Amino acid sequence: MPKAKKPKILVMNGPNLNMLGTREPHLYGSDTLEAINSQIRALAVELGLGVEFFQSNSQGALVDKIQQAHGAFAGIVINPAAYTHTSVAIRDALAFFGGPVVEVHLSNIHRREDFRSISYVSGIAAGVVAGLGKHGYFAALRFLAATLSQNKA
Repeated sequence: MPKAKKPKILVMNGPNLNMLGTREPHLYGSDTLEAINSQIRALAVELGLGVEFFQSNSQGALVDKIQQAHGAFAGIVINPAAYTHTSVAIRDALAFFGGPVVEVHLSNIHRREDFRSISYVSGIAAGVVAGLGKHGYFAALRFLAATLSQNKA
């Protein structure tokens, strides 16, 4: 009997998140993006999920990757970073994706500058996690695993 294919999750990070570990650790923590991705990968294995990572400082590259994810991934975890508050293009690409999307922010965007509480992504996301640091990614992954498991049943 063939082995069941693991649902695959795309974990996306927007601008400046490649600087984690050195960029404002009082807001974003001291872990690098690579260290966080390693922990996400370990959790994905535990949850029976495949995972792929993508980070870009370019809005166009993020939109291109989201479009390519259509039909290739079961869900998306995205930290759009500064594009959260500015990008209708990313929002529209995520709406087209068709699977569940979870928006993640390391810091609590609602306790920061007023403009950061505006998100173009939240309205189309299945869930939003903010202020839990790297643990927000773990919560998002667990949510997607549970959601995809329920959808299979």
